[in-house]
Amino acid sequence: MRTPLFLIAGFLLLAASMLLGKLFSSNYPGATYAATLVFVVCWLGISGANLWVGVAKAGYTLTEELPIFLLIFGVPTIVAVILKWRIF
Repeated sequence: MRTPLFLIAGFLLLAASMLLGKLFSSNYPGATYAATLVFVVCWLGISGANLWVGVAKAGYTLTEELPIFLLIFGVPTIVAVILKWRIF
């Protein structure tokens, strides 16, 4: 249940960053690029913290937790890059 919640949180953070990038794009043309970059860096930190909690606190091994990390980090990041590349 934790993985879908993290994915939802990732998409909500992505929506917020894209909205901010779009709002500031009239004054700053590189705002959507900056918003995408800030999202990816922040999401890497959040996903990394989730990986660390899974390994250090929950008792999972790194090989058990790594596919979950790749899913949690990869899906919203790929969507962010596609949105930036295709739409903005």
